Amino acid sequence: MKGRVLAIDYGGKRTGLAVCDEMRIVAHPLPAIVSATLLDTVKEIAEVVDGRNIKVILCGIPFLSDGTEGTQVANVRIFLAELRKSLGPDILFEEIDERYTTKEAEGMWRKAGYSKRAAKEFLDSTAAVVILREYLARTENY
Repeated sequence: MKGRVLAIDYGGKRTGLAVCDEMRIVAHPLPAIVSATLLDTVKEIAEVVDGRNIKVILCGIPFLSDGTEGTQVANVRIFLAELRKSLGPDILFEEIDERYTTKEAEGMWRKAGYSKRAAKEFLDSTAAVVILREYLARTENY
């Protein structure tokens, strides 16, 4: 199945987004969503999905370093439940282990010469790009 994939790095106040092209070759970041409530975030993501012909949504799950689930995983799953309810059954959802994606994103910005502070507003969407690239590499033959 081809079509665009949207990766989400949900973070309560700031949610990073990345999307790929229709052929699922190139991943690029979208501006992060900064919102006060979960429902505002869901609404803004629904607008992105409607405007970009998204077929699959990947959501990073922030497992602890030992692979167990902490409190943040529960928050992400609450967000996902609201997003699923908002978007309906035509969108495929996948949960992706996002451990270390923010560290990888920080490393990418550091290599480009940016400090963590200077790259802060881009980190969440860069982490979403990392999630999306991993997915695209894993599914490239489908």
